[in-house]
Amino acid sequence: MRSRDGNKYRSFAVSLILFSSLVLNASEYLISYRYVVKDLALYNESLTVSRAMKSCQGTPQNYIELLTNDEDDLNVIIKNNADEFIDFIHKIGLSVEHKEKTSSAQNTSTTVMVLRTTCFKVDFNQNFAKISALN
Repeated sequence: MRSRDGNKYRSFAVSLILFSSLVLNASEYLISYRYVVKDLALYNESLTVSRAMKSCQGTPQNYIELLTNDEDDLNVIIKNNADEFIDFIHKIGLSVEHKEKTSSAQNTSTTVMVLRTTCFKVDFNQNFAKISALN
């Protein structure tokens, strides 16, 4: 027959394992985005995703859920859901810089949209990844 103390520690150990698996499943990533349009044509677009080397400070604000299709690489998940993710970071806030110049009756313009490197908390589940911006 088991003692009650043994069961108590066992349930504590089980709950600790569940909690640590949830915490380990959440990761923090640094994401930056740059989009350049020159003379009405896409000149350059870059999206950089890297795992944070140290813990980020802040509270999760807005979030998006992207289908993972059994993938665990955030770069691949974002590329597979690129349109949704780009719309999401537009809502978070991009800095926009526009320059226009007219010379000899010719107009040239350059527009640059940038999401500065921002920390995101990512929770992976079996079917989706929940991506939250930290502020």
